[in-house]
Amino acid sequence: MSQMFTAKKNVGMRRKQIAGKTITYIVLAVLSVVWIIPLVWMVIQSFAAPSVGDDGTMLSSFGSSSLLPASFDIYWYKQLFTSTQYPYLNWFFNTLIMAVVCLFLSTFFTISMAYVMSRFRFKSRKTLQSVGLILGMFPGFMSMAAIYQIFRSVGMAGEVEIWKKHIALIMVYSGSASLGYYVSKGFFDTISKSLDEAARIDGATNSQVFFKIVLPLAKPIIVYTALMSFLGPWGDFIFASYLLGAQAEGWTVAVGLYNMVTTGDLMKIYNMFLAGAVLVAVPITALFIGLQRYFVEGITGGAVKG
Repeated sequence: MSQMFTAKKNVGMRRKQIAGKTITYIVLAVLSVVWIIPLVWMVIQSFAAPSVGDDGTMLSSFGSSSLLPASFDIYWYKQLFTSTQYPYLNWFFNTLIMAVVCLFLSTFFTISMAYVMSRFRFKSRKTLQSVGLILGMFPGFMSMAAIYQIFRSVGMAGEVEIWKKHIALIMVYSGSASLGYYVSKGFFDTISKSLDEAARIDGATNSQVFFKIVLPLAKPIIVYTALMSFLGPWGDFIFASYLLGAQAEGWTVAVGLYNMVTTGDLMKIYNMFLAGAVLVAVPITALFIGLQRYFVEGITGGAVKG
């Protein structure tokens, strides 16, 4: 009897598990469809062929009741690359250059800070960690006005050359990067300190331990940190719009597309705006797909021990 009861109990538990997993998968599938439909629609509409207005001008599909275009063309991508009113290529390369520079600077600052907090014990270490955690909780835009005045006083904001404003933005993005060291520190905590001790016994310095022993083992968290460092400048709008001013050729993609859709005639440029939005997603999507394995390992490794 006891064996029959146990068997029935196991069958009931399996059925509950199967039912629970089925419901979970259905909910996830529905959420995935809801999330991906707008993105697919945006890509499709960016390839929509333009219609011709009564005055012979090319019109976008803005306001159309049809979900799918009648025909497809790359007209709007051509307009995006050749437009003099909207210098999209300038915006794209401005953003790309700043994002790549910030990728290297921010990654180095964050990884270095995380390594020091993980491996070394010094006076006021806990206090410094608490201060960093508290400061990281405040939104960055709260300091916008003060940052602008500081840069303006040293000739890097206001009516100055655009490259100086770009350097100012890089300093803003990279300067606060080390405050986000907690995930990286958690990853370093999982690396055995006996490796450091063995290397020091063999005569290795602190810098040699860091660069030759620890960093080769920390590839996942380095990739994770690099991706996050790239993503910040790539999608930032608030600081970029505040510091770059009205010089259109120096804007980033986020600022340029915002001004395009708010000041332009949507009947004429709506699909061109969608084409620009699609191209914005290409670099970061390619990075995530190519480095996805390291990205996931970095998140899970950094969450093990804080």
